[in-house]
Amino acid sequence: MSSEVERIAAIEDPFALLRAATERLSEAQQEVTDLSRLRRRTIQDLHATGLSYAQIAAQAGLSRGRIHQIRHTGPAPEGAFFGSGTVTVVTPLRPEPGKPRAAVSLDDLNTGKRLEDLVRSYDLTVQDDHVAVDGAVDLDRSGLVVVCGPRMSEAVAQTYAKDPVFVWERDEGGPWRIRDTRTGQVHAAGSDDSPPSASDIGYLGRLPRPDGAGSLLAIAGIHPAGSLGVAQWLTTDIATLWGQVGDKDFSVLIRTEYDPETNEPVKTEMATPLYRHDEDEA
Repeated sequence: MSSEVERIAAIEDPFALLRAATERLSEAQQEVTDLSRLRRRTIQDLHATGLSYAQIAAQAGLSRGRIHQIRHTGPAPEGAFFGSGTVTVVTPLRPEPGKPRAAVSLDDLNTGKRLEDLVRSYDLTVQDDHVAVDGAVDLDRSGLVVVCGPRMSEAVAQTYAKDPVFVWERDEGGPWRIRDTRTGQVHAAGSDDSPPSASDIGYLGRLPRPDGAGSLLAIAGIHPAGSLGVAQWLTTDIATLWGQVGDKDFSVLIRTEYDPETNEPVKTEMATPLYRHDEDEA
């Protein structure tokens, strides 16, 4: 037995033993998922350099059939875009008029659910959390996907301020806009135009956590339809995105055209270049 199994087996309290064994099994299962994803990604990367599966197999000490099987089964490499282990999708709580409680809006709920479903599709564990009505939220955690704009939380606003490319801004009492400091272009929601159109701009980025010990994924629309559009765009383009940014910090704006009756996206596309922040620093 491994030393960890021996440690757990030596626990005298049977309930403590059950808890420890269950926790260790969960950790071990996640390690298996992470290693499987890493193995599949490595084979894909090697194949992309021009090596055949037979050549990879010979160097790895595995059969060609086994290499081919690994390449096409198991957790997809792009799941690592969200990290490993447990991913927490955070949405804001909003006050309910006339009621002494707060709730998640239907638009935020739909965005959060779409993201949770996407995360689960990569064999990752997912849980939900919320930004409090007063904007309080713990951003110093691993595996965070935060669906919240700068208006609703000072902590989130300070995180967006670390983006070296995009700046959230607004005139006094006016609508929010996002300025691309590289091109000078200002991106606004079509619903704020005159006459209005059923389109919105959503932000997607990986930004440093306040404690500097990692990064978090930030998603926000100028209006809620923009956030939902980002979630929809990720479901179709995450593999390409992962190939371009990996686990590095980045940001991009997504334009969404949506059904004005339901806010459901009907078309999503990149509205700006994809900016890698490490390349920007270089």
